[in-house]
Amino acid sequence: MPSRADRHHLSGAWRNWLFGAVLAAALVGAALHWGEVRDVADLVTRARPAWLGLAILCQLSTYAAVAGGWAQVLNRADTPRGLLPLMRIAVTKLFADQALPSAGMAGNLLLIDQLRALGVKRGPAVAALLITMIGYYAAYVVFAVAMLILLWLHDRATPLMAGVVTLFLCVAIAIPWLALWLRGRGIRPLPEWVEKIGFVRSLLDTVSRAPGELLRDRWLIGGVTLCNALVFLADAGTLFACLRALGTAPSFATCFIALIMASIVVTLGPIPLGFGSFEATSVATLRLLGVPFGAAFAGTMLFRLLTLWVPLLPGLVLVRGAMRKKGLDAAAAPLRRHPD
Repeated sequence: MPSRADRHHLSGAWRNWLFGAVLAAALVGAALHWGEVRDVADLVTRARPAWLGLAILCQLSTYAAVAGGWAQVLNRADTPRGLLPLMRIAVTKLFADQALPSAGMAGNLLLIDQLRALGVKRGPAVAALLITMIGYYAAYVVFAVAMLILLWLHDRATPLMAGVVTLFLCVAIAIPWLALWLRGRGIRPLPEWVEKIGFVRSLLDTVSRAPGELLRDRWLIGGVTLCNALVFLADAGTLFACLRALGTAPSFATCFIALIMASIVVTLGPIPLGFGSFEATSVATLRLLGVPFGAAFAGTMLFRLLTLWVPLLPGLVLVRGAMRKKGLDAAAAPLRRHPD
């Protein structure tokens, strides 16, 4: 059985690998699609300022909503933190979730380290991760089902769409269930072959520290779920405002369906940052619901500019800063243990 020091070393190793993978995926994607970024930026010059401003406000509200969910957990755990520091973490998390395809897990795994850097104890930090995960997928599942119902009401639901949503529902239910199952196991040893996987061993050690009373607080889980629901609605509002900024007038329901469908494809897909898969799904869904192809394409590209490319630089800077701080802390750890 690995010693505590070995487990700490392995835990730090896979976290550093994860940080590096996020950065590499984002940098490679940005380099390959730089020409596309320039083309999309030209759309801003044609956008109506009022609607473009609304789109930007909708995007800023997504970071506030994510941070608000964490703040609820930390307040309940008597470790309150300000909204602005949590919003900075939200930028990093949402960036990591897009840069490294992992059904949303990449940002969740980075969340604990960054909350710990704010002075939050490990127990409340893990609780924030688990409750946010539950709230995120709960809202996601509800909206995925709602999207399928709306498609059916529009007589646009296809077997392929139903199959994709069904597969997503399996993933969305399995991920928080697995986390809670690991939490219920506590620190009991895993089978030997599983113990050899450093990532799983570290994850088990992490989730076992979440305070049970927070995970049983239904009002808290409901509040965090509501915050995550607001993120999806704000993203749909951003797409709606982008299309209106370019002179198209779709319904909010149309934009909601396109946003959720494209998000599901990105969640299930292996492509970093959802390059191509998000755009193709969004445009195809908008077109299916009656939006002209040119408007659907331009609106989707403007949406991606605001939700992906604009946050790319601050996301990279914040992730790089977290990596650097993690490295400095790891280097200083032996000195703290042996000050002489």
